[in-house]
Amino acid sequence: MKRKYIYLTIIVGFVAFAAYKYSNKGEGKIEAPTGPSAGSPITVNAIIIKPRNFSNALTVSGAIEANEQVQIRSEVSGIIRNLYFKEGTHVNKGQVLFTIDDTELQAQLLQRQTQEKLANENARRAGLLFEKEAISSQENDVANADLQSAKAQTQLVNAQIFKTKVRAPFDGKIGLRSVSAGEYLTPNTIVANLMSTNPIKVMFSVPEKYTTQINEGQTLTFAVSGSNKKYNAKIYAIEPGIDAITRTIQIRALANNDSGELFPGAFASVELPLSTVKDAVLIPTESIVPIQNGKQAFLYKNGVAKAVDIETESRTREDVLVTKGIQIGDTVITSGIMSLKDSVAIKVELKP
Repeated sequence: MKRKYIYLTIIVGFVAFAAYKYSNKGEGKIEAPTGPSAGSPITVNAIIIKPRNFSNALTVSGAIEANEQVQIRSEVSGIIRNLYFKEGTHVNKGQVLFTIDDTELQAQLLQRQTQEKLANENARRAGLLFEKEAISSQENDVANADLQSAKAQTQLVNAQIFKTKVRAPFDGKIGLRSVSAGEYLTPNTIVANLMSTNPIKVMFSVPEKYTTQINEGQTLTFAVSGSNKKYNAKIYAIEPGIDAITRTIQIRALANNDSGELFPGAFASVELPLSTVKDAVLIPTESIVPIQNGKQAFLYKNGVAKAVDIETESRTREDVLVTKGIQIGDTVITSGIMSLKDSVAIKVELKP
């Protein structure tokens, strides 16, 4: 009886197990992988590298400066008698800009001139007496010394009077004045700014590694904020030493400003050509993948992506000059770079 019970239990268990496996037959099925991982190629854009001429240019920030600039002041203190310039207008070198009241100085000049005449007469008489041996040579020398002193005093007053007329030191455009006629002026008071703005100077600095590639007379282009217009300039002076803090060297260039469009103090974006590379290998900037020890790019070879280490030198906004890793005729992938891996199957669409 017990043996029949055991056989029955085994049969029931077997039937239950078979029923369970049959009911779960479709639930454990693993679908075949689809998509790129299954071997279907990824579609990407690519270009064939062709030889091109590359102008190696350095782009740096600079500033526009006046060719000449000075703060107009008076060398002597006094009341402003007259102002002879109009704000914001052109003035010529030597033109009188304003005058200081010189009434007291004119009175001093008259006094000095009288003393000079008296000293001159005394020296003349002393000379006659010395010739007759009526006075000693020492007395004659004293009379002549008094004459020279009197002349010097007269010249000193004349110099002070000359300073009461303030003149423009060079041709240029005068700015806004900060004084009015009748105001008491001291040498510390700035009357106005005078600038010569044609030509103008372009001031900029370049890293020390480029110093051997820059020379006086070299031409460059620059642009200012708010305008897409390009201006030309020529380097005329280079600082003889390198700044120890910034490791840069300062350079100045001159640019024509007949139109008056360029204003001192404006920001300038300077593009300085350094050299031209013929038959250069240029790839788009978006083709480069930064890695831990350098840079990589992907090439299309035999239906798959091939990762190659590259070395670059200069770049523009659109292209990078490659010096190692890519050759003329290679097909460089330009899209989907971040999703690619080495030896992944790809399909390329060539771009011009």
